Amino acid sequence: MKKFLLIMTCHMLNLLSLTAQDKVQIIAHRGYWQSRGSAQNSIAALEGANRIRVYGSEFDVQMTVDNVLVVNHDGSIKGININRSPYSVLKDSTLTNGEKIPTLREYLEAAKHTDIRLIFELKPSDTPERTREAVRLSVEMVREKKLMHRTEFITFGLDAGKELIRLVPDAAVYYLSGDLSPKELKNLGFAGLDYNYNVMRKHPEWFKQAKALGLAINVWTVNDLTLMREMIDAGADFITTDIPNDALIFVSSKLSAN
Repeated sequence: MKKFLLIMTCHMLNLLSLTAQDKVQIIAHRGYWQSRGSAQNSIAALEGANRIRVYGSEFDVQMTVDNVLVVNHDGSIKGININRSPYSVLKDSTLTNGEKIPTLREYLEAAKHTDIRLIFELKPSDTPERTREAVRLSVEMVREKKLMHRTEFITFGLDAGKELIRLVPDAAVYYLSGDLSPKELKNLGFAGLDYNYNVMRKHPEWFKQAKALGLAINVWTVNDLTLMREMIDAGADFITTDIPNDALIFVSSKLSAN
């Protein structure tokens, strides 16, 4: 009987371990901005993502002409081109919830009071030289705030990705553009691919290839639960979504059903 109970206990522990390994993680796209009083890429959206306990909160970083890093998705805000304007011109611009556009410094300071992952998307600047400078300043600031252990980097720019890998070889850096195979990403030193679901539908073989190479798989931006099920069943490790709360409930119910 004791031997039987020991075998059953080990079996249950193995099942629990497999469940934990197989659970897909949810990333809030530009934070949990659909919550009341929030806005995309706002500090409120970051705090909201932390409140609902997602894996991470994604945010976008741009650099002004005088080398100030700000958090905003679009290249312009209120008609002001971020890359070609000094910070003094856009510093009073507000998001839809009334927050002023946050600097990266302000955003990371707020992030110190959270405990989720920071999914740092660096937007390429106007030139390769400016992009490399944005990478350098970004890495310096994350290190200054002592948040490197919770920060993962993503970028559409291959040059930016290579520079991030060079400067922080131990960090997780993911590529977004969807034009490189898992083998090519592995050879360049990326931790994984972070591709749109249409790319992964076009190349379903990349799921198995990435797994075989030890690369992580993130799929964006998945806002439909049927599509979410498709990507999870195909082997996605992470789902980036604008509906993180619904996604968390969906993933929990899927695990319960299994």
